[in-house]
Amino acid sequence: SLSCRLYCEEEKDPKRRSCQTVLAEALDIVVRSFAPILPHLAEEVFQHLPYKKDSEGVFRTGWINASSAWKKPGIEEAIEGACAMRDSFLGSISGKNALEYEVVIVIEPGLLFELMEALQAEETSSVSQLNEIMMASQTTLLSELPKETPTDANIIKGTFLINLEGGDIREESSYKVIALPIAKAKCPRCRRYTSPSSSTPCPRCLKVIAGKGST
Repeated sequence: SLSCRLYCEEEKDPKRRSCQTVLAEALDIVVRSFAPILPHLAEEVFQHLPYKKDSEGVFRTGWINASSAWKKPGIEEAIEGACAMRDSFLGSISGKNALEYEVVIVIEPGLLFELMEALQAEETSSVSQLNEIMMASQTTLLSELPKETPTDANIIKGTFLINLEGGDIREESSYKVIALPIAKAKCPRCRRYTSPSSSTPCPRCLKVIAGKGST
């Protein structure tokens, strides 16, 4: 989640820095958008941005100019697909705490699976972009249903239509989402259920704490 990236990752970790970059870009666009109708408020916000190196006002630095680097093919579809799976997951646990679960996503090999791999390279992760979107403590991405799946597991089935290159690439893919109560303890630092003991931080947090101690 956003708060976990900002407050739990190491200060200079790329995950934390990329989150700050997105927030800064979003604020810049919002301020420039309402500047013509709320000039004084826009100018005040602009002058108090801590990362601005120049003193020029919002009206002297040009209109919105988003970098083309933000346009990455497939990213929008990947996020939308992951959000569709998250909706299936959250709907299956009926308002319970999502962090008390691990999610297993099963997608047959194909374009949708490749898009999800862009969000999670590892088979199982508690810190991937895919897991952050799912809002669970841990997410596992598989191409087939695991043999050890409990017989009483609630398997949610869904489909997602991928639309790339202005409609030149269209593919409807099916997926399965399984929510399983997680067996690990809650980390006292990041509050995710990824720790071997409730009195011990999880491996990710231990690494961050060790890094702070050595600086």
